[in-house]
Amino acid sequence: MNNNLEALREYMRSKGVDAVIIPGTDPHQSEYVNDHWKFRDWLSGFTGSNGTAVVTLNNASLWTDSRYFLQAEIELEDSGFELQQVEYRGELSVIMQWIAQELQEDDTVAVDGQLFTLRETNQIEQICGENGFLFATDFYPADNIWDNRPPRPMSQAFVHDESYAGEDVESKLSRTMEKVEDAGADSILITALDEIAWLLNLRGNDVDFTPVALAYFYMSDKDRVIFIDGDKVTKEVKEHLGQYKVRIKDYDDVYKFLEKRNVNNTILLDPDKVSDTLGQLLMCDKVYGTSPVEALKSIKNEVQIEGFRKAMERDGAALVRLFMWIEQNAASGTINELDVWDKGKQERAKSELYRGDSFEMICGYREHGAIVHYSATPESASTLQGEGLLLVDSGAQYLDGTTDITRTITLGNPTEQEKHDFTLVLKGHLALSRAKFPVGTTGVQLDAFARMPLWQEHMTYGHGTGHGIGHFLGCHEGPHSINGRLNPVALVPGMVASNEPGLYKTGEYGIRTENILLVVEGKITENFGNFLEFETLTLFPYDTRLINISMLSPEEMKQINDYHAMVLERLTPYLNDEEIAWLTEKCKALF
Repeated sequence: MNNNLEALREYMRSKGVDAVIIPGTDPHQSEYVNDHWKFRDWLSGFTGSNGTAVVTLNNASLWTDSRYFLQAEIELEDSGFELQQVEYRGELSVIMQWIAQELQEDDTVAVDGQLFTLRETNQIEQICGENGFLFATDFYPADNIWDNRPPRPMSQAFVHDESYAGEDVESKLSRTMEKVEDAGADSILITALDEIAWLLNLRGNDVDFTPVALAYFYMSDKDRVIFIDGDKVTKEVKEHLGQYKVRIKDYDDVYKFLEKRNVNNTILLDPDKVSDTLGQLLMCDKVYGTSPVEALKSIKNEVQIEGFRKAMERDGAALVRLFMWIEQNAASGTINELDVWDKGKQERAKSELYRGDSFEMICGYREHGAIVHYSATPESASTLQGEGLLLVDSGAQYLDGTTDITRTITLGNPTEQEKHDFTLVLKGHLALSRAKFPVGTTGVQLDAFARMPLWQEHMTYGHGTGHGIGHFLGCHEGPHSINGRLNPVALVPGMVASNEPGLYKTGEYGIRTENILLVVEGKITENFGNFLEFETLTLFPYDTRLINISMLSPEEMKQINDYHAMVLERLTPYLNDEEIAWLTEKCKALF
């Protein structure tokens, strides 16, 4: 019996609640959350970054996307939760259909309004009304039944120096207020942690893998206020914020502050980011629209772009040492998947600008590679051997940039089928990276470039092809993306995105190849307007032992050779003679 689940049901009965929806996020709608908000994990045992649980008095289910299907099957075993699969991230409409089948008219559906956005609660309320359910947003089970709940994090915030950020705070605040006024508002409430971090050149250690501090930020044409726990504010941070006339209030004071907003004010709220709890407190006029900060921070300035390039060089050198070590030790049977992550952190930490990993390394050997977001544990970690495929998806946070790279390598004796599948994935990866496209093109228009070689053989992958990358911020950021789902945001110069097609065969192996791309200006044509293209930022060779050369065109072979020549040239200054010799062999021309 899942005692945590039974404790929740007992609490539900005491409050007259028949169904509760529990997301895996925090009051800031973060992808990665601090342990203090991992109530869903505590309740179900599922630890993936995306997943929504629903508990009724008789049943319990958890919805997640294809990245986590295999992981969820393992983690939910004997938990009392049934896995429900969705194509993308758990749409509330699908979840509400399930609830509608479980409940009777006049039953109550409840949520913690701090963990749901204004748009989400509006959608739930509408569906509840259509089915005759009552809806409550003031249900707080984590505060009442979670014994030994981890405390809210209190690590100190720190200033992200302008020499890395490339723009001062006043400029960012001014540009943001221009957008706010264009939207017909005179103030804005910002709740997304990465947006606050970018806007104020402020970072923290409150969330694993993402250097942010827990805070809210309010700005008007007359006032600037950050809501942050006082223990986080060092003398340096206080002086930094003071330069820009930013007042400092306690994190929890945001509720009273918003209640007192003048009815004559008009505040801009992002309904996809601001929580229902905060949004409902405001009695002043409201304008709903996308936070302008998201788009502003997605376009990297020249200082940030150069920082990315340097970070990729140091990261590539660290990976040379990591993959040399893997090759030297795999056949001995003395290292496992977790050892690879530990070694990767050790090598990256040799850079003085390293500030931790940008996500938990996905190191999947053989069948574990088919689990898209596999997370090794001491119990599950496979010992490497001298054959089979190894997928390593890893990244780091450096003061001057964020990295994210996936390489799939053979540890020996690759089969013809493994080579065939690897080459198909590589062909899609290469096609996207050499794409040229007119201004105004969106990611959904480019997604098929990466999928076409797989589609031709009636195969595909369930995850997106590319996500935005923050600058010493979130490894996943919007507003742009490259996937098959409609996203109207066009790619523009300065945006950074991943290129990561894959192929996963359950019980056998997984293959993914990922580089980070920068959108840059391309050719200006007389008759067809301006074109854009990509600059590849990531620097590390593909495993040529897995390439079936007969499947490549001359253009593709030249593309690989040119990329490998660049990798060798850029990484050599960071390596010793032994490492240079290893890399030279890996970058040897295909013809």
